[in-house]
Amino acid sequence: MLNSDQTEIDLPPTHSESESVFSDCGGSRAGSTEDTGGVGLCAQSRITEPGEGVKKDLQHLSREERRRRRRATAKYRTAHATRERIRVEAFNMAFAELRKLLPTLPPDKKLSKIEILRLAICYISYLNHVLDV
Repeated sequence: MLNSDQTEIDLPPTHSESESVFSDCGGSRAGSTEDTGGVGLCAQSRITEPGEGVKKDLQHLSREERRRRRRATAKYRTAHATRERIRVEAFNMAFAELRKLLPTLPPDKKLSKIEILRLAICYISYLNHVLDV
């Protein structure tokens, strides 16, 4: 409920404090808001486009909440899954290329990613030692 000195929260920025959404309907501000519990029928009939009501609902949400709602859509999830698949594929290709550069016995032995990294560290330190001697 609004006091007589408060303004409506969801008024567009073009309205001043003395104007009201009810002025378009010919009713006074005090009479319309008090009779209907703060919401007049004219305020509801002002929504002309189907998406406008959704836009008003999203305006009061924080940036994080709007982001959460956007990320919950199927379109966003499929796009994110595609990007993640491409990222993981590039990551695995980089490990495969690094694996080809490392000497192991047998040469075609399957190594885990952590084993590839540890072997690369050892091989680099060995090459540094060979260059220093």
